[in-house]
Amino acid sequence: MSYRQTLYSLVEPIKKTTITRMNKGKKWKYGYNKEFDIVVISHTGQIGDIYEIQNLRIALPKAPKNVYENKLKRWAKIDQPKELTRLKNIFDWRNYPEENKEQWFDYIDKEFRNRDEGFWFNNNGKPTYLTGTHYMYLQWSKIDVGAPDFREANRLFYIFWEACKADKRCYGMCYLKNRRSGFSFMSSAETVNLATISSDARYGILSKTGADAKKMFTDKVVPISINYPFFFKPIQDGMDRPKTELAYRVPASKFTRKKMAATDGMEEIDGLDTTIDWKNTGDNSYDGEKLNLLVHDESGKWERPDNILNNWR
Repeated sequence: MSYRQTLYSLVEPIKKTTITRMNKGKKWKYGYNKEFDIVVISHTGQIGDIYEIQNLRIALPKAPKNVYENKLKRWAKIDQPKELTRLKNIFDWRNYPEENKEQWFDYIDKEFRNRDEGFWFNNNGKPTYLTGTHYMYLQWSKIDVGAPDFREANRLFYIFWEACKADKRCYGMCYLKNRRSGFSFMSSAETVNLATISSDARYGILSKTGADAKKMFTDKVVPISINYPFFFKPIQDGMDRPKTELAYRVPASKFTRKKMAATDGMEEIDGLDTTIDWKNTGDNSYDGEKLNLLVHDESGKWERPDNILNNWR
């Protein structure tokens, strides 16, 4: 008996002539399209294949004419230019010789575009789409084994998650998984990804116990953040490897007349004022606090008297 995957199906709920006409004018908007009952996750104004995952129809971007392909003809992390690996933060970049910066602008712009729009690559001859979040996970997130492997199941996970973010009707996603599927690392990578492009925001982590939440924070979230390339890494306050809170903000310092005179005329440094933290497990954890994202890791293992249902409410 041959295997037939049922994780998703390709559907055609819209006439091809309609898609062609809308694509020509780049009129597809990111988000839920009520007229056609689809969630568009394309940022280019054009759509291609439409996947149906868990009864949700998701319109992917249209594949470009030229799709990236390496010698292996499958996914492999693309090494950062060696010269840029020496730059650890924005301050190193500012001290970098001006005459050498020009050659890296296109590379950095492309990485930001991949992060925003996603990335296409040939996987055994088949054009394959990664969402921007999935690209950040595979390309720039360090996990316990080094660089993550490409898995088709994870690709579908990220496509569905992108639809959750795009669809204003959605409150989030519940994900039932098997062991060693990579969810803790994927959710940690997404937390860092979102936090490093958000201002005045807060991100939280809960697990089956406070110790587990802390371990996820210190062993997954913090290392992923530390290993981001300098152009994705915001200014950080506090310790390099914090235990309770990762703060993307300008460190506070006491201003004196001497210091103000020394910095007069220098470019002002801006911080995101965004934090990632964890809390002990409890019904009232994060109660009344505004979060951009709350990761409930191991949410089915809460021990009495705490109850995940009460926390969710």
